[in-house]
Amino acid sequence: MTYYNEKGIKRLVNSMFFSFAGFKAAWKHEEAFRQEILFFLVAVPLAIWLGENRIEKVLLIASVVLVMIVELLNSAIETVVDRIGVEHHELAGRAKDIGSAAVLLTILLAIATWLLILF
Repeated sequence: MTYYNEKGIKRLVNSMFFSFAGFKAAWKHEEAFRQEILFFLVAVPLAIWLGENRIEKVLLIASVVLVMIVELLNSAIETVVDRIGVEHHELAGRAKDIGSAAVLLTILLAIATWLLILF
């Protein structure tokens, strides 16, 4: 029986294993993701310490987590584009550039969130 035919709890468990495999692949192959994880490990204790209430703490932490989520999506896009072919193609370059722009926008949002809450 394949993963797609699974139902209920078994499907959820299988999905978790695939998700962990995705984290492992991102850690192994994506330097930016490793850097963001290290930043996350520093930012979360800072957010808990510096946030004055639960809402501020959640916003500070969520902004950093959002950067990692968008980085994972960008890495997935880049991997699929590279799988199709390594030769330069305008649409492939555009897809990678748009994914990169999404990461940059999310980083700017995180910076703005931290600055607005802390200052």
